[in-house]
Amino acid sequence: MAASPPPPSQPQPQPQRTPQEIRASIEANRVQLGNAIAQLRGEIAVATDWRRQLEAHKKQVMIAAAVAGFVVGGGLAVLGRRRRR
Repeated sequence: MAASPPPPSQPQPQPQRTPQEIRASIEANRVQLGNAIAQLRGEIAVATDWRRQLEAHKKQVMIAAAVAGFVVGGGLAVLGRRRRR
């Protein structure tokens, strides 16, 4: 014999808060949101600062520039050979 499913649980009633408690909660949330936005702005500024990123990844940038130079130079050399024929 199968067991019957448990009855659906009733949501617990929220305790009543005073208007002053609600205002305090809203103000605390506003302050937390303001701090989070300020932190996010700082992180975005760091992440989008291309000069800082270039300085931090100088070796990788130099390697990429060298590879790009070889690719472009090789492509131009191939095009030059085709035109001479």
